[in-house]
Amino acid sequence: MQGIIGKKVGMTSIYSVDGKNIPCTVIEAGPCVVTQLRTLEKDGYEAVQLAFDEKKEKHTTKAMKGHFKKAGTSPKRKVVEFKDFGQIKKGDTYSDLELGDLVTVDIFIEGEYCDVAGISKGKGFQGVVKRHGYSGVGEQSHGQKDRQRAPGSIGAASTPARVFKGKKMAGRMGGQKVKMISLRVLKVIPESNLLLVKGSVPGSKGSYLIIER
Repeated sequence: MQGIIGKKVGMTSIYSVDGKNIPCTVIEAGPCVVTQLRTLEKDGYEAVQLAFDEKKEKHTTKAMKGHFKKAGTSPKRKVVEFKDFGQIKKGDTYSDLELGDLVTVDIFIEGEYCDVAGISKGKGFQGVVKRHGYSGVGEQSHGQKDRQRAPGSIGAASTPARVFKGKKMAGRMGGQKVKMISLRVLKVIPESNLLLVKGSVPGSKGSYLIIER
């Protein structure tokens, strides 16, 4: 599946042809460098490894410096593999990727759909109302106190005399990989490496995203 690594810029809105205001997310997509080509004979599977976003050499290990040097590029911050990448357009023809090639936002077409994956915003330790959408125990009546956001009963009776594993309770929320599927590509701006997709995507501003066709 073809894809590219990007960075979330923020949200905005654009007007459609019929005058509707459409909320969208602006993504800085690429350019990404091909840093490794996985083969069936050598690695047991086929994939294309892309690297994105400049990184200082003093913050890069020697092993990774050598890895990027083979591809003829400077150190990068984010490295992701894409399986079944297929051919891309080079000039007037389509051909396979080679080490050191650039993958740009041009692989996307306005009007098509894409999947966007990223790490969601961390919310810290949250209660059941915010984490799972509970409505709370209810109003303060019959002697109840401070029960509006309480989970209520969490167990059964003397049988089974325990709380089942997986019960929705308070805990850490966010900070997990989330994929939004079938988001429409509203606009492609190659000169600025920008991609505008309809709706919201996971992560905070500046976080890395994986966009797949």
